[in-house]
Amino acid sequence: MELYLVLLPLAAAAVALAVPSDRWRPWILPLGSGLHLWLVVRLIAADMPVKEASGDWLAIDPLGKVFLLAIGVMHFLCMLYAPGYLALRPERPNRVLCACLLTSLSMMSLVIVSHHLGLMWVAVEATTLASAPSLYFNHNARSLEATWKYLLICSVGIALALLGSLFLAYSALHADLRSTLLFEELRSEAPKLSPPWLHAAFVLLFVGYGTKMGLAPMHTWKPDAYGEAPGLVGALLAGGVTNAAFFAILRFYQIAVAAGDGDFARRMMVFVGLLSMATAAVYMVRQRDFKRLLAYSSVEHMGILVFGIGIGGAAVTASLAHVINNAMTKGVLFLSAGNIHRAYGSKLTDDVRGAIHSLPLSGWLFLLGFLAGCGSPPFSPFVSEFSILLAACRGGQYTSAALYLTALFIVFLGMGATVLRVTLGPPSHPRSEIPFPDDFRTGAPIIGFMALVFVMGLYMPEFLAKLLTDATNYLILPALVR
Repeated sequence: MELYLVLLPLAAAAVALAVPSDRWRPWILPLGSGLHLWLVVRLIAADMPVKEASGDWLAIDPLGKVFLLAIGVMHFLCMLYAPGYLALRPERPNRVLCACLLTSLSMMSLVIVSHHLGLMWVAVEATTLASAPSLYFNHNARSLEATWKYLLICSVGIALALLGSLFLAYSALHADLRSTLLFEELRSEAPKLSPPWLHAAFVLLFVGYGTKMGLAPMHTWKPDAYGEAPGLVGALLAGGVTNAAFFAILRFYQIAVAAGDGDFARRMMVFVGLLSMATAAVYMVRQRDFKRLLAYSSVEHMGILVFGIGIGGAAVTASLAHVINNAMTKGVLFLSAGNIHRAYGSKLTDDVRGAIHSLPLSGWLFLLGFLAGCGSPPFSPFVSEFSILLAACRGGQYTSAALYLTALFIVFLGMGATVLRVTLGPPSHPRSEIPFPDDFRTGAPIIGFMALVFVMGLYMPEFLAKLLTDATNYLILPALVR
C-alpha cells in the first residue's frame, strides 16, 4: 500500500496534464490529494508493524506516520484552496502548476516511505524539481530569479547530501561490513560503523538536507522563493517540502544514535537551531515585505525543530508535534497573506494597511496566524515551543534555553511590528476599492487550518498522542525495538 501513496498523486498529475480545460483542471487537485489523505489515514489506522531488517525499499514506520499525516492534511487543505485561487487567475494557464502540485505530493510521500537512503535522496531531489515550476507561476523577472536561486542552492545542498550518503556507505565498508544504504541494515550495524567516516557523513548530510530545509546559513533561497511564489506554493514549501527534508535528517540522526554518536549530532543540532532562530530574528526586524517575513518565520521554525531534537528527552516529542503545528500555522499565514497580496496588489507595508477593515476574514486570520506562529496561547505552537523550553530547563541546559527564549522574544517583536502595520490602523484602500474581496472558496480552507491550530492547542487527541509517543521511541532508541 505504501507504493499507492506515491503512484496515486502521480496518476492524478497525469490526469491534470491531460485535461484540456483550465477551468475544470484545478478540481483534480482536491480529489487527488483527498484520496492520498484517505490512504494515509487507512495506513495509520492499520497500525502495521515494521519488519526488522526486512530489506524492503518502501515501508511505513512510526516516525513516517507523523510526517505523512502532517503533509497529507496540509496538502489537502491547500488543494481545497487551489480551485478558488486559480479561478481568480484566469489569465495564467494552470496545467503545469496543477501537475507540479500533485507530483510534489508524490515525491514527498516517497521521501517518507523510502527505507533505502539512495532512493530517499532521489525523492528529495525530485521534490526540488517538482516544486521549481510552481515558483515561476507569475512569469515575471523576480519569480524567474527566485526559481533559479531555489534550484541552484538546493542542488548544491543535495549534492553535499549525496556525498554524505556515499561516506555513510563507505563507513560500513571501512569497518569490513557489507556496503549498504538500506536503513534497517545501517541502523542495526551502526555500532560497527567507522566513527570518522560516520562523523563526516552526518555533517555533510545535515548541511545538505539542511539546505533544503532552510536552516541558516543555508537559508538564502527562502526569502526570494517564498516572497515571489503564490501563497499556495509558499505554504506547501514551508509546511511540506521542508518537513520532508527534516525527515531525511532524522533518518541519519537515528543511525548516529544507534552508533552511540548521538551527542555529536545533538550538539550540532542545538547550535544550528539557535543560529537559524537568531538569523531569522535579525532579518525580521523592520521587514517591509510581509511575504519575505514569512520566509524568515519558516527559517525560525526549522531552527526550533532541530533545536528540539538536539535538546533531547521530552523535547523530541514536542519537536515532532511542532512538525504538525508549524505546518498548520504556515497554512494560515501563507494563504491569508496571499489573499492580502492579491487584493492590494502589493506586499509592502508602505502600501498595505488596515487589512482587517478592507479584508476582514483574511486580515483577522493573518493576525491570528501571527499570534499562533509566535507561540502565543492557546494555539498549538505554544504547547510545543513551551515544552521544548521546559525540557531544556529540566535538562540543565540553561544557556541554550535562555538563547532560545531570547530569539523567540525578538521574533515576536520583529514579526509583530510588520503584521500589525499590515492588519491594523486606518485602511490604505477602502473596502469598496478592493478588486478581490474575501470569499468562501479562498477563506474556508484557511479557517480549517486555523481551527486545527486552535483545537490542538487545547486538546491533544488520544490517537495523535500515541502516534507521537511511538514516533519518539522509534526515533531515539539505539536499536530496532518492535
